[in-house]
Amino acid sequence: MTRTDDLKPERLALATRAIHGRRLHPRQGPVAPAIVQSSTYRLADSGAALRYAQGDPDVYVYSRYHNPTVDEAQERLALLADAEAALFLSSGMAAISSAVLSVAAAGDEIISTPALYGGTYRWFRDMLPALGITVRYVTPSALDNIEALVTPRTRLLYAETPTNPTLDVIDLAAFVEAGRRASVRAGRHVLTMVDNTFATLLNQNPLRAGADVMVESATKYLGGHSDLVGGVVTGTRSFVDGVHRQMKYLGGCADPFAAYLLLRSLGTFELRVARQNDNALALARFLEAHRNVVRVLYPGLPSHPAHALAARQMSPGFGGMVTAEVRGGAAGAVRVVDALRVAVNAMSLGGVETLVSIPVYSSHVNMSPEELRRHGVTPGMIRISCGVEGIDDLRGDFDRALSLLDGAAGA
Repeated sequence: MTRTDDLKPERLALATRAIHGRRLHPRQGPVAPAIVQSSTYRLADSGAALRYAQGDPDVYVYSRYHNPTVDEAQERLALLADAEAALFLSSGMAAISSAVLSVAAAGDEIISTPALYGGTYRWFRDMLPALGITVRYVTPSALDNIEALVTPRTRLLYAETPTNPTLDVIDLAAFVEAGRRASVRAGRHVLTMVDNTFATLLNQNPLRAGADVMVESATKYLGGHSDLVGGVVTGTRSFVDGVHRQMKYLGGCADPFAAYLLLRSLGTFELRVARQNDNALALARFLEAHRNVVRVLYPGLPSHPAHALAARQMSPGFGGMVTAEVRGGAAGAVRVVDALRVAVNAMSLGGVETLVSIPVYSSHVNMSPEELRRHGVTPGMIRISCGVEGIDDLRGDFDRALSLLDGAAGA
């Protein structure tokens, strides 16, 4: 039990930190944070401008650089992650691109696991080579092979776990150890960066496992209501400061109203994600037993190849994402998705409503058959982001839609 006369935010439960942040001392004023919807700021005098020019972070001049509402969201996110600092950006891809480009430049190399969110993979594939940055891939089950790929130009090891949409689980301890060995071989520190969007902070914290940097799409579980777009980078103060400098050039600053919505959402973060964990496990068990489902990918199922690993490094749950491959390939997936009435056909995840999408038509569009095979994505896959609805309603919705495949080829 925490003594109320000596409260330190870092010692409080995640739910308490998410609700109160560092506001632990009695004071008058509004309970909800203020929305500072201003592009620029009145200076007391030109001395304030001089202090800003000399690097004083407390002087606000322009909201692409700093904004009080955004700063409060960043402080809350860093506290949740047990990190020195966090940066809230305009989207998950703004977070990833600003973080990567803060450490990698022309002539540098990145080593990544291959199964990634499609937007990240296509950016690695299509944009980084144009900037002179090489990306090499290593099989997650063979992280020992990273050392053979490392050169003096290697700057970053990148991974996503669980992966989108196949829900593979990367061994974070092995990944961090691979980073240590890569640093020895490269002769300088090789950064380890983990996309934690699918697990989110309630279920997994890569920083505690020793990773240098965590990126996450705040649009998803952190926001949780399908009404904001944002991304977050967490890590050491020096690294986040470097990403902030990169963000100012690239322009991916967060809007203060999005920061306000995020702060609103964090108050129910633990409640929402815990319910999504429960719904996902229950729905995965139901789907695994359904006659028209070929296979279910969910780390919480004993049938998942990495179930034991997930049980070790994910707690208290296995996340709210479930992927089901249905009979009939893409045509079967379309038929099921279009027949759902409780679940919503929409290309996102993490909201309080259950969302479904077909990866070959959404997150993994514009990929060759070979790329899809390397990512483990098949035409009949349906990616399910479980919401917080009644589980009996979800099971009934999927049962009715899947029953339409009775008599289909292979059923």
